[in-house]
Amino acid sequence: MKKISKAVIPAAGFGTRLLPATKSVPKEMLPVVDTPAIAYVVDECIASGITDICIIVSKGKESIVNYFNTNLELNNALKKANKTHELALVDKYKDIAKFTFVTQEEMRGTGKAVELCKDFTGDEPFVVLFPDDIVYGDVPVAKQLITAYETTGSTIVGCQYVPKELCVYYGIMSPVSTDGRYTLINGFKEKPKLEEVKCTLTSLGRFLLTPDIYEYIEKSPSTENGEVYLPSAIDLMARDKKVYAYEFEGKRYDLGSKSGSIEANIEYTLRNPASREKLIAYLEKLASNGYKV
Repeated sequence: MKKISKAVIPAAGFGTRLLPATKSVPKEMLPVVDTPAIAYVVDECIASGITDICIIVSKGKESIVNYFNTNLELNNALKKANKTHELALVDKYKDIAKFTFVTQEEMRGTGKAVELCKDFTGDEPFVVLFPDDIVYGDVPVAKQLITAYETTGSTIVGCQYVPKELCVYYGIMSPVSTDGRYTLINGFKEKPKLEEVKCTLTSLGRFLLTPDIYEYIEKSPSTENGEVYLPSAIDLMARDKKVYAYEFEGKRYDLGSKSGSIEANIEYTLRNPASREKLIAYLEKLASNGYKV
C-alpha cells in the first residue's frame, strides 16, 4: 500500500457567509488569533506526514499564494532587525512542504475543483481538507483518515454525529453497518431536508479519496447552475464499492460561519498561555457588568 503524501485544499469559494469582510479578504486568510485559517489546515497536513499540498484558489485570492511563498523583502527586514522569532514564523513551511497552486477559473462545484488536481494526485490516494473546518485534538484528523484508509483500503469520509436540526446544512451518511468508528455506507446525501434525516452521522470537511474518484466526478450529474459536487461523486462510488465513514476525534469549528469563527478565536486564545489570562480577566469583567459594554 502506497504511503499517502499528497493533500488537496479547495480554497476557491466566495465565502458569502462572512461578507462583507470576504469581499476583499479570502475567508481562508481570516485569522484565528494570529494565524490564517488555512494555515491550521496546512499544519494538520504536515503533522499527518503529508509533504505535497495542492491549494485550489480563484482570482482575487493571491494572498493565499503569497502567504505560503517566501517574501524576500520581509525576510531581509526581519534579519536586519534580528527578529529571529518572527523570521521563523514567516518561514515555517520552508523545506518541510511542497506547495502547488491551481486556479479555478469559474465556480463549478467542489467536484470540479478537486478534478483540477488530477495531474497532481496521479494514481495515488490523497486527502482533501476544506479550510472552512479546523479541528482541535490530540491526533490530526488527516492522520486519523490515513490510518482508516490503511485499515480498509477504501475511500474514507471524515464524520461526526451532529444534532439532527443541523444535518440540513451538511451531508449525511446512509449507513449499512457500523463497527466502532467505522461505518460502511451506501450513500451520501448533501443538505437533506429535515424529514430525510435518518442518520445524523455527518460529513465535516475531511476526505481520503482513492484515485478512482475522478471516474465518479465525471459521471456525477450537475446541478441546474452547472456545478458538480464532491459528495455526489462519493455517493455514486458508494453504490459500486466499499466506502466508509469514519467518526473522527477532535473538536471541530465551522470557520465559514460568524459564530463558529468567534468560538474558535475565543477557545484558541484560551489555549494560548501568552493570551489566556488577559482574555479570562476580560470575560470576567464583562460578566460582572452583566455583559454590558
